[in-house]
Amino acid sequence: MYSFNNKTVWITGASSGIGEALAMELASEGSTVIISSHEPDELERVKKKLKVITGDIHMLVFDLSDPEAVEAAAKKVLKDFGRVDVLMNNGGISQRALAVETSIDVDRLVMEIDYFAGVILAKALLPGMIERGEGYFGVTSTITGKFGFPMRSAYSAAKHALFGFYESLLAENYKHGIRVTMFSPGRVRTNISVSSVDKDGKARGIIDPGQANGIPPDKCARKMVRSMKTGKRDVLIGGKELIMVYAYKFFRRIYYRWVRNMSPY
Repeated sequence: MYSFNNKTVWITGASSGIGEALAMELASEGSTVIISSHEPDELERVKKKLKVITGDIHMLVFDLSDPEAVEAAAKKVLKDFGRVDVLMNNGGISQRALAVETSIDVDRLVMEIDYFAGVILAKALLPGMIERGEGYFGVTSTITGKFGFPMRSAYSAAKHALFGFYESLLAENYKHGIRVTMFSPGRVRTNISVSSVDKDGKARGIIDPGQANGIPPDKCARKMVRSMKTGKRDVLIGGKELIMVYAYKFFRRIYYRWVRNMSPY
């Protein structure tokens, strides 16, 4: 059973939603928590909430879309804390646009935030983890990282890429004590659809009806932490929408017919 007590945990995308709920959950587990986001005011709000639980809370503001800022953040955390035991690679952005209409700049933006930023952090932290013989990566993907879905071409592609990278990383480094848990949430009541970008990279500003009726972030975060404690590798989180994963896996023809006619919202 993995213990988060006295571990240094770094959470990206921690200014709201799943990241904020993870910070609350892990602070309660006795972790030293580092929260990051590009939104300083929201991070400060989360930090104040966490101080009710523990004083061992730290915040670092940087933008996942800026590779140089991501590298600088990793260097700062390692300099200030000496090590990171657990990286919760949670920060990300979604998309709501047809592939044919989506600017390639939007594809690159989503891939930079959802894929490359986490890879930069993992590569920066991994050598120290290997040297200590222990390290854990918790990675927030999505069920559309398991299959394609309308209006999500860039988002789905970036989340598919996370599986390829982290499964390879785990295969290479399991013998060094490195562990990975991939999370595939379905509908969680967060702002991800509000901040999702359209074909031109502009924030959509509207919550999807499905998202509004999703499970609360704290329920999602509790399952994530429990899954890491027991060493699960690939975790589905959500409600009835998870049937899409099983349809894709076991009833592919039904899935293809289904997804062609499904509302993307």
